[in-house]
Amino acid sequence: MNYDVLIKNAHLLSPADGLDMVADILINKGKIVATGSGVLEEGDTVGELIEARGLFAVPGLVDMHVHLRDPGQTAKEDILSGCRAAAAGGVTSLLAMPNTVPAVDSPETVRYILDKAKDADARVYVAAAITKGLKSGEPTDLRALREAGALGLSDDGRPVENTKFLREAMRLAPKLGMRVAAHCEDLYLAEGGKLNEGAVSEALGVKGIPAAAEDCGTAREIALAAAEGVPVHICHVSTKTSVALVRDAKRRGVQVTAETAPHYFSLTESRLLARDADFRMNPPLRTDEDVRAVINGLLDGTIDAIATDHAPHTPEEKSNFEKAPNGSIGMETSLAVGITFLVRTGLMTLSELIEKMSVNPARILGIDAGTLRVGAPADVVLLDPAERWTVDVGKLHGKSKNTPFKGMRLTGRVRRTLLGGKTVYTG
Repeated sequence: MNYDVLIKNAHLLSPADGLDMVADILINKGKIVATGSGVLEEGDTVGELIEARGLFAVPGLVDMHVHLRDPGQTAKEDILSGCRAAAAGGVTSLLAMPNTVPAVDSPETVRYILDKAKDADARVYVAAAITKGLKSGEPTDLRALREAGALGLSDDGRPVENTKFLREAMRLAPKLGMRVAAHCEDLYLAEGGKLNEGAVSEALGVKGIPAAAEDCGTAREIALAAAEGVPVHICHVSTKTSVALVRDAKRRGVQVTAETAPHYFSLTESRLLARDADFRMNPPLRTDEDVRAVINGLLDGTIDAIATDHAPHTPEEKSNFEKAPNGSIGMETSLAVGITFLVRTGLMTLSELIEKMSVNPARILGIDAGTLRVGAPADVVLLDPAERWTVDVGKLHGKSKNTPFKGMRLTGRVRRTLLGGKTVYTG
């Protein structure tokens, strides 16, 4: 029999399947058809042989928090360029957030994104808006959005200010097979803030955003999930109190999951002293104490997933420290940041990191990903976890370059990404 692809001599690491061994992966028609040694029988042929000796083969990463800026802001990023960046970072599935122009609040916009993503280098799933225009004034038609293909619900970029609309979405989402991803923020507390409220904001004379802005939002979402007995996913956790709130809720049996982003376990507010807007995001970089709490939350299972909150902006937009929009890109560096700050430091194994970046996000979203099992989509990443490299913004694959990791020396590099058995990135 003729097969499409054979990956030879890779170190298969797939925590969902209990795989941790040097073996081969046989791929045909976009699916994994065999793993192990001696997967070919006499007379079998393959169209492409990939020698992966010395490399790890892991399930493609699932980034459940990405801003693709398409439609409406394609000077920053578009669906195809964003997915090229994803592939370069080993991301094969992503959840696109709804704060586009127009917002993803209609079936037509959902279908536009899914249609344009058909030829992209990653699988694009859509988070549709809970309220029209993300303005919390009128709810969207959740059933129509689901029928158009949306998988998640969020007003990310903003919280859902109208708690009634949020409650209705959280109650209906499980029945539709969707997941609410909540941007937790009290806008009255955060109003006008540019960075974390504290020593650095005082030193710079810039209005800060108190940690309580995030914490109050987190508490509200957890309270709703507890009262209604429904799931909620908490986006981009950055404070010690929000970590504690999620931990306590899980102990009480509340159906809450949570994510953080690489910059929240690797960088602190001190980076803002250079007045570089590439380090400005929302939630903002926090204190050393918050970073330690986020790491502890990852280690003890309080925080389920690592997502990037990939948020492209043009160099012109980021040129003014105080006027620049919030956000940083992250898909091309997320795996390496995780390896550098969590695995190489001995805090976490590579298998545990893959759980946070692939297995758990796939489980939360309910998609067929995060696995190397026979029959699964052949979304495979070949990586060298020991290779060191420097982040060169001129070599990044997305349209925007606003990374807080620019010039940083990282460990762990993606060498090849396969999507449905097709190579979409080599490096």
